Amino acid sequence: MIISTTLGGKKPCKASKGGVKSNDGFGNSAFQPEMEMKSTDVVIVGAGSAGAAFAYTLAREGRRVHVIERDLTEPDRIVGELLQPGGYLKLIELGFEDCANESIDAQKVFGYALYKDGKDTKLTYPLEKYNSDVAGRSFHNGRFIQRMREKAMTLSNVKLEQGSVTTLIEEKGIVKGVIYKNKAGEEMRTYAPLTILCDGCFSNLRKSLSAPKVESPSCFVGLILENCDLPHSNHGHVILGDPSPILLYPISSTEVRCLVDVPGTKVPSIASGEMANYLKTVVAPQIPPQLHNAFMAAVEKGNIRTMQNKSMAANPVPAPGAILLGDAFNMRHPLTGGGMTVALSDIVLLRYLLRPIRDLHDAPALCNYLESLYTQRKPVSSTINTLAGALYKVFCASPDPARQEMCEACFGYLSFGGICSYGPSASGIIFPIIKGEGVRQMFFPATVPAFYRSPPVH
Repeated sequence: MIISTTLGGKKPCKASKGGVKSNDGFGNSAFQPEMEMKSTDVVIVGAGSAGAAFAYTLAREGRRVHVIERDLTEPDRIVGELLQPGGYLKLIELGFEDCANESIDAQKVFGYALYKDGKDTKLTYPLEKYNSDVAGRSFHNGRFIQRMREKAMTLSNVKLEQGSVTTLIEEKGIVKGVIYKNKAGEEMRTYAPLTILCDGCFSNLRKSLSAPKVESPSCFVGLILENCDLPHSNHGHVILGDPSPILLYPISSTEVRCLVDVPGTKVPSIASGEMANYLKTVVAPQIPPQLHNAFMAAVEKGNIRTMQNKSMAANPVPAPGAILLGDAFNMRHPLTGGGMTVALSDIVLLRYLLRPIRDLHDAPALCNYLESLYTQRKPVSSTINTLAGALYKVFCASPDPARQEMCEACFGYLSFGGICSYGPSASGIIFPIIKGEGVRQMFFPATVPAFYRSPPVH
């Protein structure tokens, strides 16, 4: 939602009271909106992995940042628990590697094991040219997010506040800030020349800055298996099950996350016991024997969670004064665990683009310049998005003989470490994904004029 307004004639607004921490320069008494605009460079909506990382990154560059997060308690999620090696390299580049280490009992991940029809094969990440610390990481999402928030708050020019953003404030077509309710329930306004929306997959603000086409291919059913050893230590496990994949990976030294993919938007009822019966009769027989007892114990324990998986190609509608990032901007099926890698890569790129610009107030010129982000991000984002979408469709069970052969060929080829094209049947999977990503931006980004935009000169 956007509210059009003017800055003149407004009553003084209260300073935020509901934050975790207030810092000098952010106005701890009554102030005019114009005053806060001068004291805040960037407003960030959301303090998940993208919001917390970008707040810290901008603050290190000397920006004054106000972050508004709906809930500052430790998140409890069943996704966002696996960071691929490429994402970990971006984490290092942004200075967050100490947020995904032994302090949160994070586990190194060196590759994947694939299971199909009683056979299994192990795929190892090609990390030979990197030092021994570089690998994937898996962890409790909430612990990771809290460490990132804590790190951002070590900088005096970051203000992190609990509040629910309801509206973007717009003046003459330019986003000037946001309206939100603080922890005490008071309606507040905060202004800055640049607003970053990182409010996640359920964003209620993205429609103002994009033309989203959200798909819901499946749901995840989440369990935690305790005190068991994975067949291949420090590896994710993907079972090419029926009707769709089952994922297993460590999230601590004593816990294994199990995610059961259920195609469509409906899952068996947990309350009626239908879900437990489904897990015992349909899923359990497909679980590797070493994990069967732990899986059954997790089902009996009853801590079963579900989440709708979403996919959404990036389709921005540039708006002066505001940018979308993270899952609010672009989503893919979480099968490959690529979401945080895309978000962190976007942040590294956006940091580079913003670095030469000290004054962010020329919103139209800045908006025009930052359109280059949408093209320059494509080599990373489109690769991860295409892989996630294609592998999910290939790995799902299908009555179509061509799809079955494709899955069999994929498993066989990956067993030998190869990469293969599967002919005409594959085009029905790949081409729609490529179309959503943008053919020109994906394969010929240097031919897009926005790729060469220069920073605005004041």
